[in-house]
Amino acid sequence: MQRQTITPRSDWRERVEALGFDFHTIDGKPYWDETACYRFSAAEIDQIDDATAEMERLCFGAVERVIEEELYDRLGIPEQAWPLITESWRRGDRNIVGRFDIAWNGTGDPKLLEYNADTPTALFEASVVQWDWLESARRGADQFNSIHEKLTETWQRYGIEGRVHFTCVRDHAEDYATTTYLRDTCLQAGHDTAFLYIDEVGWNGLGFVDGDDAPVTTLFKLYPWEWLINETFAEHIGPSRIRMIEPAWKMILSNKAILALLWETFEGHRNLMPASFDPADIDGGCVEKPVFGREGQGVKIHAGGTRQASPGMVYQALAPLYHIGGRHAVIGSWVIASQPAGIGIREDDGPITVNTSRFVPHFFE
Repeated sequence: MQRQTITPRSDWRERVEALGFDFHTIDGKPYWDETACYRFSAAEIDQIDDATAEMERLCFGAVERVIEEELYDRLGIPEQAWPLITESWRRGDRNIVGRFDIAWNGTGDPKLLEYNADTPTALFEASVVQWDWLESARRGADQFNSIHEKLTETWQRYGIEGRVHFTCVRDHAEDYATTTYLRDTCLQAGHDTAFLYIDEVGWNGLGFVDGDDAPVTTLFKLYPWEWLINETFAEHIGPSRIRMIEPAWKMILSNKAILALLWETFEGHRNLMPASFDPADIDGGCVEKPVFGREGQGVKIHAGGTRQASPGMVYQALAPLYHIGGRHAVIGSWVIASQPAGIGIREDDGPITVNTSRFVPHFFE
């Protein structure tokens, strides 16, 4: 694993905008950054692939334990959601997409930082934009990136009947791009699709409907379950038998409290860092994370010393990030239908990845 400084393509703005990537710059600063790239060996890519598959296996084991032992309250999941989760898991509701954020500097074992299991973003740039960069800037090299093919294949075998609706919040360019891209892969798989914003999802007394009063029977929602469960129509989700993607059992994995349960269940595993609800259980430096935080919000690093537990927080031992020249990199490793499918790298001047952290392409030889 090596960071390389490179010269951006002269027409990179035109190229990425032609792909539909119109949020390449945020607040006047680059989000898409091709002044650098990351080079991997094939063996290193294999190691990330294997670690990602293993992390997914551990997470499924944790879901099974939470459901069998009814540990929902330890994750802060409200009681009204428990039946939805249990029924979804035992029914075998399929998942589509997730992203593990991994700390790795090319030595030792990749370590899990967190699992973006419910509403992962940076998918379009990982799948499409950096592949376009590879084909024009690194011809002859390869990239850990089969995201698009796996998405299309997954939609084809998902067993969906009728229209698939896609939804997200308004006025959020990245969420809209991610949702639109997923809809496009579903279309390519041969399904009928429609888009509506989350506030346009209606209930007619018998079932969910869209703005044209057409039934909504399968809904991909880039909208967090912990928000959805508090909506006024949430009580109808179970009785209506609507198929939700991601499924309700992803609530177990989509909050950071799962980090503590993973360590408790698989303590000492090579791909996990010690984690607990009590910082006193963590030796040395630790990272304090909100259970329901997103995009680095509320994350604090404690180098050492006495710390007290705070409600709604989980604590994880510091993991060594790849860093050079004041830049810190986190590997986002994607799973499609629980299968490793590719990576995207986010880079920041600080050790905490936030929503404006730069996306840097990669390749391997």
